[in-house]
Amino acid sequence: MAQRRSPLSIVAGGAIPLWRDIRVLQAVGQIVSAIVVLGLLYFLFSNMMEAANARGLGLGYDFLEQSAGFDLGDALIPYDPSMTFSRALLVGLLNTLRVALVGVVLATVLGIVVGLSRLSSNWLVRNLANVYVETIRNVPLLVQLFFWFFAVFQQLPPVAESITLGPFAALNQRGINMVALRRGEGFTTWLAITAVAILLALALYLALSRYRLRTGRRTHSGLVALLVLLGLPLLGWFLVGGAPLTTDFPVLGRFNYTGGTTITTNFAALLVGLVIYTAAFIAEIVRAGIQAVSKGQREAARSLGLSGLQAMRLVVFPQALRVIVPPLISQYLNLTKNSSLAVAIGFPDLFAVGKTIIDQAGRAVPVFVLIMVTYLLISLTYSLILNLYNRRISFVER
Repeated sequence: MAQRRSPLSIVAGGAIPLWRDIRVLQAVGQIVSAIVVLGLLYFLFSNMMEAANARGLGLGYDFLEQSAGFDLGDALIPYDPSMTFSRALLVGLLNTLRVALVGVVLATVLGIVVGLSRLSSNWLVRNLANVYVETIRNVPLLVQLFFWFFAVFQQLPPVAESITLGPFAALNQRGINMVALRRGEGFTTWLAITAVAILLALALYLALSRYRLRTGRRTHSGLVALLVLLGLPLLGWFLVGGAPLTTDFPVLGRFNYTGGTTITTNFAALLVGLVIYTAAFIAEIVRAGIQAVSKGQREAARSLGLSGLQAMRLVVFPQALRVIVPPLISQYLNLTKNSSLAVAIGFPDLFAVGKTIIDQAGRAVPVFVLIMVTYLLISLTYSLILNLYNRRISFVER
Protein backbone atom coordinates (compact mmCIF):
# COMPACT_ATOMS: atom_id res chain seq x y z
CA MET A 1 0.00 0.00 0.00
CA ALA A 2 1.46 3.40 -1.05
CA GLN A 3 2.26 5.82 1.77
CA ARG A 4 0.66 9.26 1.49
CA ARG A 5 3.05 12.18 1.36
CA SER A 6 2.42 15.41 3.19
CA PRO A 7 2.32 18.71 1.26
CA LEU A 8 5.61 19.70 2.85
CA SER A 9 7.33 16.54 1.65
CA ILE A 10 5.89 17.06 -1.83
CA VAL A 11 7.32 20.57 -1.98
CA ALA A 12 10.62 19.39 -0.56
CA GLY A 13 10.76 16.62 -3.13
CA GLY A 14 10.09 19.06 -5.93
CA ALA A 15 6.69 17.63 -6.91
CA ILE A 16 5.11 21.15 -6.77
CA PRO A 17 7.21 23.98 -8.22
CA LEU A 18 7.63 27.05 -6.05
CA TRP A 19 5.90 29.27 -8.61
CA ARG A 20 2.78 27.11 -8.27
CA ASP A 21 2.81 26.70 -4.47
CA ILE A 22 -0.12 28.71 -3.08
CA ARG A 23 1.74 29.52 0.15
CA VAL A 24 4.73 30.89 -1.72
CA LEU A 25 2.47 32.92 -4.03
CA GLN A 26 0.60 34.40 -1.05
CA ALA A 27 3.84 35.40 0.66
CA VAL A 28 5.22 36.96 -2.53
CA GLY A 29 1.95 38.81 -3.10
CA GLN A 30 2.03 40.30 0.40
CA ILE A 31 5.65 41.39 0.01
CA VAL A 32 4.96 43.00 -3.37
CA SER A 33 1.85 44.77 -2.01
CA ALA A 34 3.83 46.12 0.95
CA ILE A 35 6.58 47.39 -1.37
CA VAL A 36 4.03 49.11 -3.64
CA VAL A 37 2.24 50.78 -0.71
CA LEU A 38 5.49 51.95 0.92
CA GLY A 39 6.76 53.21 -2.44
CA LEU A 40 3.57 55.16 -3.02
CA LEU A 41 3.76 56.69 0.46
CA TYR A 42 7.41 57.60 -0.08
CA PHE A 43 6.55 59.20 -3.45
CA LEU A 44 3.75 61.28 -1.92
CA PHE A 45 5.86 62.30 1.07
CA SER A 46 8.81 63.28 -1.14
CA ASN A 47 6.57 65.43 -3.35
CA MET A 48 5.04 67.08 -0.29
CA MET A 49 8.47 67.81 1.17
CA GLU A 50 9.76 69.27 -2.12
CA ALA A 51 6.70 71.48 -2.47
CA ALA A 52 6.96 72.64 1.16
CA ASN A 53 10.69 73.39 0.90
CA ALA A 54 10.16 75.28 -2.38
CA ARG A 55 7.73 77.58 -0.57
CA GLY A 56 9.87 77.86 2.55
CA LEU A 57 7.39 75.80 4.58
CA GLY A 58 9.49 72.94 5.86
CA LEU A 59 8.21 70.39 8.36
CA GLY A 60 10.60 71.42 11.12
CA TYR A 61 9.48 72.90 14.42
CA ASP A 62 12.06 75.67 14.72
CA PHE A 63 9.28 78.25 14.19
CA LEU A 64 7.88 77.39 17.65
CA GLU A 65 10.57 79.61 19.22
CA GLN A 66 9.40 82.66 17.28
CA SER A 67 7.30 85.35 18.93
CA ALA A 68 3.60 84.54 18.75
CA GLY A 69 2.32 88.07 18.34
CA PHE A 70 -1.29 87.33 19.36
CA ASP A 71 -3.16 87.49 22.63
CA LEU A 72 -5.13 84.76 24.38
CA GLY A 73 -8.15 85.70 26.41
CA ASP A 74 -8.00 82.75 28.81
CA ALA A 75 -4.72 81.38 30.18
CA LEU A 76 -3.89 79.33 33.26
CA ILE A 77 -0.23 80.38 33.14
CA PRO A 78 1.33 83.80 32.47
CA TYR A 79 1.24 84.66 28.78
CA ASP A 80 1.58 87.74 26.58
CA PRO A 81 1.93 88.24 22.80
CA SER A 82 5.72 88.62 23.05
CA MET A 83 6.08 84.98 24.14
CA THR A 84 6.76 82.11 21.73
CA PHE A 85 4.45 79.89 19.73
CA SER A 86 5.40 76.99 21.99
CA ARG A 87 4.19 78.96 25.02
CA ALA A 88 0.90 79.64 23.24
CA LEU A 89 0.51 75.94 22.46
CA LEU A 90 1.17 75.11 26.11
CA VAL A 91 -1.60 77.52 27.11
CA GLY A 92 -3.94 75.83 24.65
CA LEU A 93 -3.00 72.37 25.92
CA LEU A 94 -3.64 73.36 29.54
CA ASN A 95 -7.01 74.84 28.57
CA THR A 96 -7.94 71.62 26.79
CA LEU A 97 -6.93 69.52 29.79
CA ARG A 98 -8.86 71.83 32.11
CA VAL A 99 -12.04 71.45 30.06
CA ALA A 100 -11.53 67.70 29.64
CA LEU A 101 -10.81 66.86 33.29
CA VAL A 102 -13.49 69.08 34.82
CA GLY A 103 -15.96 68.07 32.13
CA VAL A 104 -15.38 64.34 32.68
CA VAL A 105 -16.04 64.65 36.42
CA LEU A 106 -19.17 66.80 36.07
CA ALA A 107 -20.56 64.78 33.15
CA THR A 108 -20.09 61.55 35.11
CA VAL A 109 -21.92 62.88 38.16
CA LEU A 110 -24.78 64.34 36.09
CA GLY A 111 -24.97 61.22 33.92
CA ILE A 112 -25.26 58.91 36.95
CA VAL A 113 -28.00 61.09 38.48
CA VAL A 114 -29.99 61.21 35.23
CA GLY A 115 -29.44 57.50 34.58
CA LEU A 116 -30.81 56.62 38.02
CA SER A 117 -33.67 59.06 37.50
CA ARG A 118 -34.69 57.21 34.33
CA LEU A 119 -35.26 54.14 36.50
CA SER A 120 -37.12 56.04 39.23
CA SER A 121 -40.60 54.93 40.28
CA ASN A 122 -41.64 58.60 40.41
CA TRP A 123 -43.51 59.40 37.18
CA LEU A 124 -42.41 63.05 37.04
CA VAL A 125 -38.73 62.38 37.74
CA ARG A 126 -38.60 59.50 35.26
CA ASN A 127 -40.21 61.43 32.42
CA LEU A 128 -38.19 64.59 33.01
CA ALA A 129 -35.04 62.47 32.71
CA ASN A 130 -36.40 60.85 29.53
CA VAL A 131 -37.14 64.23 27.95
CA TYR A 132 -33.67 65.49 28.85
CA VAL A 133 -31.89 62.47 27.36
CA GLU A 134 -33.95 62.30 24.16
CA THR A 135 -33.71 66.05 23.55
CA ILE A 136 -30.02 66.55 24.22
CA ARG A 137 -28.87 63.46 22.31
CA ASN A 138 -30.72 64.52 19.17
CA VAL A 139 -29.48 68.12 18.96
CA PRO A 140 -25.99 68.64 17.46
CA LEU A 141 -23.35 69.65 19.97
CA LEU A 142 -22.26 72.70 17.98
CA VAL A 143 -25.83 74.04 18.05
CA GLN A 144 -25.94 73.55 21.79
CA LEU A 145 -22.63 75.40 22.25
CA PHE A 146 -23.97 78.32 20.22
CA PHE A 147 -27.10 78.30 22.36
CA TRP A 148 -25.21 78.41 25.66
CA PHE A 149 -22.76 81.06 24.46
CA PHE A 150 -24.97 83.44 22.49
CA ALA A 151 -28.43 82.84 23.97
CA VAL A 152 -27.44 82.41 27.62
CA PHE A 153 -24.04 83.79 28.67
CA GLN A 154 -23.94 86.67 26.17
CA GLN A 155 -27.37 87.77 27.42
CA LEU A 156 -26.07 88.41 30.92
CA PRO A 157 -26.10 92.07 31.98
CA PRO A 158 -23.07 94.37 31.48
CA VAL A 159 -20.44 94.70 34.18
CA ALA A 160 -22.05 97.72 35.85
CA GLU A 161 -25.33 95.79 36.24
CA SER A 162 -23.84 92.43 37.24
CA ILE A 163 -25.93 89.80 38.96
CA THR A 164 -24.29 89.53 42.36
CA LEU A 165 -24.43 86.74 44.91
CA GLY A 166 -23.36 88.80 47.88
CA PRO A 167 -19.60 89.48 47.94
CA PHE A 168 -18.86 85.98 46.68
CA ALA A 169 -19.72 86.08 42.96
CA ALA A 170 -20.86 88.37 40.15
CA LEU A 171 -22.22 87.31 36.75
CA ASN A 172 -21.92 89.54 33.70
CA GLN A 173 -21.19 89.42 29.97
CA ARG A 174 -17.45 89.25 30.57
CA GLY A 175 -17.58 86.24 32.81
CA ILE A 176 -18.20 84.95 36.30
CA ASN A 177 -16.15 86.72 38.97
CA MET A 178 -15.81 84.62 42.11
CA VAL A 179 -14.03 84.72 45.43
CA ALA A 180 -10.60 83.10 45.30
CA LEU A 181 -8.45 81.39 47.92
CA ARG A 182 -4.86 82.62 48.18
CA ARG A 183 -1.87 81.12 49.94
CA GLY A 184 -1.27 82.50 53.38
CA GLU A 185 1.18 82.03 56.24
CA GLY A 186 1.95 78.37 56.97
CA PHE A 187 0.22 77.13 53.83
CA THR A 188 2.88 74.51 53.02
CA THR A 189 2.74 72.99 56.52
CA TRP A 190 -1.05 72.94 56.51
CA LEU A 191 -1.08 71.35 53.05
CA ALA A 192 1.23 68.58 54.30
CA ILE A 193 -1.10 67.96 57.27
CA THR A 194 -4.07 67.78 54.89
CA ALA A 195 -2.27 65.26 52.68
CA VAL A 196 -1.50 63.09 55.72
CA ALA A 197 -5.16 63.35 56.76
CA ILE A 198 -6.34 62.12 53.37
CA LEU A 199 -3.97 59.15 53.41
CA LEU A 200 -4.78 58.29 57.02
CA ALA A 201 -8.55 58.53 56.43
CA LEU A 202 -8.27 56.23 53.40
CA ALA A 203 -6.15 53.73 55.33
CA LEU A 204 -8.56 53.70 58.28
CA TYR A 205 -11.57 53.28 56.01
CA LEU A 206 -10.03 50.27 54.24
CA ALA A 207 -8.80 48.68 57.47
CA LEU A 208 -12.09 49.10 59.32
CA SER A 209 -14.08 47.89 56.31
CA ARG A 210 -12.01 44.71 56.10
CA TYR A 211 -12.36 44.18 59.86
CA ARG A 212 -16.15 44.50 59.55
CA LEU A 213 -16.22 41.94 56.73
CA ARG A 214 -14.02 39.55 58.70
CA THR A 215 -15.82 39.80 62.06
CA GLY A 216 -19.29 41.07 61.19
CA ARG A 217 -19.03 43.86 63.76
CA ARG A 218 -20.01 47.44 62.98
CA THR A 219 -16.97 49.69 62.75
CA HIS A 220 -18.48 52.98 61.46
CA SER A 221 -15.63 53.13 58.94
CA GLY A 222 -17.17 55.98 56.94
CA LEU A 223 -17.75 58.15 60.01
CA VAL A 224 -14.26 57.53 61.40
CA ALA A 225 -12.65 58.35 58.06
CA LEU A 226 -14.73 61.53 57.73
CA LEU A 227 -13.78 62.71 61.23
CA VAL A 228 -10.08 62.18 60.49
CA LEU A 229 -10.39 63.83 57.07
CA LEU A 230 -12.01 66.95 58.53
CA GLY A 231 -10.51 66.99 62.01
CA LEU A 232 -6.79 66.87 61.21
CA PRO A 233 -6.84 69.78 58.70
CA LEU A 234 -8.97 71.80 61.13
CA LEU A 235 -6.51 71.10 63.94
CA GLY A 236 -3.59 71.95 61.67
CA TRP A 237 -5.23 75.26 60.79
CA PHE A 238 -4.83 76.43 64.38
CA LEU A 239 -1.40 74.84 64.92
CA VAL A 240 0.42 76.54 62.02
CA GLY A 241 0.15 79.92 63.74
CA GLY A 242 -1.58 81.82 60.92
CA ALA A 243 -4.21 81.63 58.23
CA PRO A 244 -2.97 79.11 55.61
CA LEU A 245 -5.60 80.37 53.17
CA THR A 246 -6.95 83.87 52.70
CA THR A 247 -9.99 84.99 50.74
CA ASP A 248 -9.73 87.40 47.83
CA PHE A 249 -13.14 88.86 46.97
CA PRO A 250 -14.00 90.40 43.59
CA VAL A 251 -14.43 94.17 43.78
CA LEU A 252 -16.15 96.27 41.13
CA GLY A 253 -13.81 98.89 39.72
CA ARG A 254 -14.39 101.62 37.20
CA PHE A 255 -14.59 99.34 34.16
CA ASN A 256 -14.41 95.79 35.46
CA TYR A 257 -14.02 93.63 38.53
CA THR A 258 -10.64 93.27 40.18
CA GLY A 259 -9.50 90.57 42.60
CA GLY A 260 -10.91 87.10 42.99
CA THR A 261 -10.88 84.74 40.04
CA THR A 262 -12.73 84.96 36.74
CA ILE A 263 -14.30 82.27 34.60
CA THR A 264 -14.77 83.61 31.09
CA THR A 265 -18.11 83.18 29.35
CA ASN A 266 -16.33 81.24 26.58
CA PHE A 267 -15.04 78.64 29.01
CA ALA A 268 -18.35 78.48 30.90
CA ALA A 269 -20.38 77.97 27.70
CA LEU A 270 -18.01 75.26 26.44
CA LEU A 271 -17.97 73.42 29.77
CA VAL A 272 -21.74 73.56 30.27
CA GLY A 273 -22.39 72.45 26.69
CA LEU A 274 -19.97 69.53 26.84
CA VAL A 275 -21.16 68.37 30.27
CA ILE A 276 -24.86 68.47 29.43
CA TYR A 277 -24.34 66.80 26.04
CA THR A 278 -22.04 64.03 27.26
CA ALA A 279 -24.10 63.38 30.41
CA ALA A 280 -27.09 62.42 28.24
CA PHE A 281 -25.09 59.56 26.71
CA ILE A 282 -23.59 58.55 30.04
CA ALA A 283 -27.10 58.41 31.51
CA GLU A 284 -28.12 55.82 28.92
CA ILE A 285 -24.98 53.80 29.66
CA VAL A 286 -25.73 53.88 33.40
CA ARG A 287 -29.37 52.91 32.86
CA ALA A 288 -28.42 49.98 30.63
CA GLY A 289 -25.72 48.84 33.05
CA ILE A 290 -28.10 48.80 36.02
CA GLN A 291 -30.79 46.98 34.07
CA ALA A 292 -28.20 44.38 33.05
CA VAL A 293 -27.90 43.31 36.70
CA SER A 294 -30.32 40.56 37.62
CA LYS A 295 -33.36 41.65 39.62
CA GLY A 296 -32.59 38.84 42.00
CA GLN A 297 -29.54 40.75 43.23
CA ARG A 298 -31.69 43.67 44.30
CA GLU A 299 -34.30 41.41 45.87
CA ALA A 300 -31.62 39.52 47.79
CA ALA A 301 -30.17 42.78 49.09
CA ARG A 302 -33.61 43.98 50.23
CA SER A 303 -34.26 40.65 51.92
CA LEU A 304 -31.10 41.20 54.00
CA GLY A 305 -32.58 44.42 55.35
CA LEU A 306 -30.82 46.90 53.09
CA SER A 307 -32.74 49.97 52.00
CA GLY A 308 -33.25 50.73 48.31
CA LEU A 309 -30.39 53.23 48.31
CA GLN A 310 -28.07 50.83 50.15
CA ALA A 311 -28.95 48.01 47.76
CA MET A 312 -28.16 50.22 44.79
CA ARG A 313 -24.90 51.54 46.28
CA LEU A 314 -23.52 48.32 47.76
CA VAL A 315 -24.89 45.55 45.53
CA VAL A 316 -26.34 46.65 42.20
CA PHE A 317 -24.13 49.53 41.11
CA PRO A 318 -20.77 47.77 41.76
CA GLN A 319 -21.93 44.92 39.52
CA ALA A 320 -23.25 47.33 36.90
CA LEU A 321 -19.82 48.96 36.64
CA ARG A 322 -18.61 45.91 34.71
CA VAL A 323 -21.07 46.85 31.98
CA ILE A 324 -20.79 50.63 32.36
CA VAL A 325 -17.02 51.20 32.26
CA PRO A 326 -16.15 50.00 28.70
CA PRO A 327 -18.61 52.32 26.86
CA LEU A 328 -17.89 55.04 29.40
CA ILE A 329 -14.31 55.19 28.10
CA SER A 330 -15.62 56.12 24.66
CA GLN A 331 -17.70 58.96 26.11
CA TYR A 332 -14.69 60.38 27.95
CA LEU A 333 -12.69 60.29 24.73
CA ASN A 334 -15.57 61.93 22.85
CA LEU A 335 -15.77 64.74 25.40
CA THR A 336 -12.05 65.42 25.08
CA LYS A 337 -12.14 65.43 21.29
CA ASN A 338 -15.37 67.46 21.17
CA SER A 339 -13.61 70.19 23.14
CA SER A 340 -11.97 71.17 19.84
CA LEU A 341 -15.32 72.81 18.96
CA ALA A 342 -14.20 75.58 21.31
CA VAL A 343 -12.84 77.33 18.23
CA ALA A 344 -16.46 78.14 17.28
CA ILE A 345 -17.07 80.21 20.42
CA GLY A 346 -13.64 81.77 20.80
CA PHE A 347 -12.16 79.71 23.63
CA PRO A 348 -8.39 79.24 23.16
CA ASP A 349 -8.04 75.48 23.46
CA LEU A 350 -5.28 73.48 21.76
CA PHE A 351 -7.01 73.34 18.37
CA ALA A 352 -7.97 77.04 18.38
CA VAL A 353 -4.43 78.10 19.30
CA GLY A 354 -3.00 75.77 16.66
CA LYS A 355 -5.28 77.29 14.01
CA THR A 356 -4.09 80.77 14.97
CA ILE A 357 -0.46 79.66 14.76
CA ILE A 358 -1.11 78.30 11.26
CA ASP A 359 -2.52 81.67 10.24
CA GLN A 360 0.47 83.47 11.74
CA ALA A 361 3.34 81.17 10.73
CA GLY A 362 1.84 79.38 7.73
CA ARG A 363 3.09 75.96 8.93
CA ALA A 364 -0.07 73.88 8.63
CA VAL A 365 1.40 70.37 8.36
CA PRO A 366 3.71 70.37 11.43
CA VAL A 367 1.10 72.12 13.57
CA PHE A 368 -1.64 69.66 12.62
CA VAL A 369 0.70 66.74 13.23
CA LEU A 370 1.51 68.12 16.67
CA ILE A 371 -2.19 68.61 17.48
CA MET A 372 -3.10 65.10 16.33
CA VAL A 373 -0.28 63.51 18.33
CA THR A 374 -1.31 65.47 21.44
CA TYR A 375 -4.95 64.40 21.20
CA LEU A 376 -3.80 60.83 20.59
CA LEU A 377 -1.64 60.84 23.73
CA ILE A 378 -4.50 62.26 25.82
CA SER A 379 -6.88 59.61 24.48
CA LEU A 380 -4.39 56.80 25.08
CA THR A 381 -3.86 57.99 28.65
CA TYR A 382 -7.61 57.93 29.30
CA SER A 383 -7.88 54.48 27.77
CA LEU A 384 -4.93 53.10 29.74
CA ILE A 385 -6.22 54.27 33.11
CA LEU A 386 -9.82 53.16 32.57
CA ASN A 387 -8.84 49.86 30.96
CA LEU A 388 -6.71 49.06 34.02
CA TYR A 389 -9.71 49.79 36.23
CA ASN A 390 -12.01 47.79 33.94
CA ARG A 391 -9.63 44.83 34.11
CA ARG A 392 -9.68 45.00 37.88
CA ILE A 393 -13.48 44.90 38.21
CA SER A 394 -14.23 42.49 35.35
CA PHE A 395 -15.25 38.88 35.98
CA VAL A 396 -12.42 36.36 36.02
CA GLU A 397 -13.42 32.96 34.70
CA ARG A 398 -11.74 29.99 36.32
